[in-house]
Amino acid sequence: MSEQVIKVVGGNTLRGEVSISGAKNSAVALIPATVMANGVVTLDSLPEISDVKTLMSLLEDLSIDTEMIDERTIKIDASHAVNKQLPNHKVQSLRASYYMMGALLGRFNYCDIALPGGCPLGPRPIDQHIKGFKALGAEVIEDGESMKLSAPNGLIGTKIFLDVVSVGATINIMLAASRAKGKTVIENAAKEPEIIDVATLLNKMGAKVKGAGTDTIKITGVNDMDGATHSVIPDRIEAGTYMCVAAACGEEVRINNIIPDHMEALTMKLKEMNVSVQLEDDYAIIKRPNQFNPVHIKTNVYPGFATDLQQPITPLFFLAEGKSTITETIYPERFRHVDELKNMDADVHVENGSATYHAQQLKGTDVYASDLRAGACLMIAGLIADGTTTIHNVRHIDRGYSDIVSKLKAIGANIWREDI
Repeated sequence: MSEQVIKVVGGNTLRGEVSISGAKNSAVALIPATVMANGVVTLDSLPEISDVKTLMSLLEDLSIDTEMIDERTIKIDASHAVNKQLPNHKVQSLRASYYMMGALLGRFNYCDIALPGGCPLGPRPIDQHIKGFKALGAEVIEDGESMKLSAPNGLIGTKIFLDVVSVGATINIMLAASRAKGKTVIENAAKEPEIIDVATLLNKMGAKVKGAGTDTIKITGVNDMDGATHSVIPDRIEAGTYMCVAAACGEEVRINNIIPDHMEALTMKLKEMNVSVQLEDDYAIIKRPNQFNPVHIKTNVYPGFATDLQQPITPLFFLAEGKSTITETIYPERFRHVDELKNMDADVHVENGSATYHAQQLKGTDVYASDLRAGACLMIAGLIADGTTTIHNVRHIDRGYSDIVSKLKAIGANIWREDI
């Protein structure tokens, strides 16, 4: 049985332009949100990734009409949606399937769904989601593999304090509360740009959501929601990944379709490493320095340094004389890429949720992408390594990066897909 891999030959200098797609972390919540509308919702600027295709397939399983207008624009009509159990294999293929819980519970007061899958990043409980649903009046029955949520008398607005800042829980509660009776207040809410994006669509559909982007979100429930048209915001993690690519080996790379304010934490760290970063209204120009400085990073919730950029930035550390460190506060398990980097001769040590890196010439070899952002890390490592790097498990990369091989090839990378 053949397997598709991505091969990268290191050493090329990159120059040219890259355009950033719509945000994965927005799209995977916006699509479930359309379930709540009794009308046609048009989403454009969607990324061309496998997670979007999986979610569209889940909508079709609910008898929801979907129509591809072009590669990045979809019309969704959930007027005649039928609420039923969703196929386990689809739900378990991506973690963001959990947004179907909030959407279905909000519209139908009932949901029967398998527990979500996605990247294997260690324990990522959905206890805060469940806490929110219960507070809204839902009964929750879990059997280890699936979950049934029901609110026979409807959801009732209430005050919910999240014990930990959670993007997923914030969005999921926001979805369900949009159709609850009365007012819901989410305190200690996450503030990521993707939450504002989802709230914007909900409000276009007739919801009443205020405070998205702050730590207190207020939702006044409505009886019905209608169609709308919405453009997905640019993907700040994809943008950050290409900024790291350009910093590693770019003579001059222009990255189009970004929101500079979303990139501030990464921009500051790249500048600290002596990388040239020129930010304009909707694009950035990145130039590799002659000498990299070491840097120390601690991941944090937005607007702190994104955990999703922890892995893509690490190859730069092997170019910096001295010791660089990353402390991971969001997902302590997010160091599975380190063993693969060690196979490339990397000098890196992990202990107690922190990794220490020293300058080292990487060597191309066979490596395995354990998750989405680890795959991005290994591609960047391959671009600066001696020889050829062969990346396996590329399905993880395709879950979150639209046409990444073609985009890198267009700016001068020696990279291709191959069946082996």
